[in-house]
Amino acid sequence: MFPQKQLHEAMLYNQLPEKKVRCNLCARLCTIPDGKTGFCLVRKNEGGKLYALTYGKACSMAVDPITKKPLAHFHPGSTVLSIATGGCNFRCEFCDNWMISQEQGVVGTEMPPQDVVRKTHDNNCQGISYTYTEPTIFFEYAYDTATLAKKVGFFNTFVTNGYMTTDAVKTIAPVLDAATVDFKGGADPEFYKKFSAVPSVEPIFEALKAMKRHDIHVEITNLVAPKTGDSLDRIRDLAIWIRDHMGKDTPFHLLRFHPEYKLTELASTPIETLEKAHNISREVGLHYVYIGNVPGHPYENTYCPNCHELVIKRFSFEIAKWNLTKQMRCPKCGYDIAIKGSFEPTGFSHPYAII
Repeated sequence: MFPQKQLHEAMLYNQLPEKKVRCNLCARLCTIPDGKTGFCLVRKNEGGKLYALTYGKACSMAVDPITKKPLAHFHPGSTVLSIATGGCNFRCEFCDNWMISQEQGVVGTEMPPQDVVRKTHDNNCQGISYTYTEPTIFFEYAYDTATLAKKVGFFNTFVTNGYMTTDAVKTIAPVLDAATVDFKGGADPEFYKKFSAVPSVEPIFEALKAMKRHDIHVEITNLVAPKTGDSLDRIRDLAIWIRDHMGKDTPFHLLRFHPEYKLTELASTPIETLEKAHNISREVGLHYVYIGNVPGHPYENTYCPNCHELVIKRFSFEIAKWNLTKQMRCPKCGYDIAIKGSFEPTGFSHPYAII
């Protein structure tokens, strides 16, 4: 008979009377009775201690171009090992990865942190991305993996809904280099309540401000869902908030919605709507605004904010043309383009799965 694998104790929680615990990781701050799990379904109270049930259990792993995250201004051209476990603290009715994010049981392949780092090396990646599901929910696994990765020279990125506590941001900050924070519906609170079962959007803004304080490179996306989450006034307000709190150089990606999971009655977002949203975001002062999920659109590209020279041409996940100096300046006017990290001309554009 094989011994049962020991559970991995969670980080960031408090013990309460009657063997209850309060999880301080995500903004739900779940109070969990003995024997129960939190809203995410994968953090369980056993005898007054909180355990991360998915620690070391990778349910998805692939090699991706960093542009897929999307990160347009962080180590452009590089490749990352993308990794996820099951569970999520949202219930998005339009989730692309609902097969793993909404999984009721704990599934996955045993993959301890040292093996993730080894696979990153073996696949010639420059970093690791904790993605596909919500990395906040597999925080301990991500933290331990990221710590090992940093020691051998890899960078680490989160693709996150941002619904984490500022304590979580402070804890992960020493080993987290970049984050893509995904908004939905222009950060409309009613959209979040109706389609994602999220009671408040304010914790996302607080987490973003904490990321900026801790010098984490941040890029922000917003899923523009037709009819239900495409208010141009909301998008304008979000762009203004980004400008005022994160800075004009913060990349802002406007993503086209496609019908998925439970929200299939809507059509894909009209490109005209995305273009209007782009123009509004530029008008309020953001320097780098992109349209995503529309391969070949001119607004996939990076233009110099000063002279409007095309400096990075993209097609979907691929960098088709690189037109910056070694100092990341516009070759025409010398303007400093806000790129963090070096250009990695790998030529890689198509992701492939490992597990």
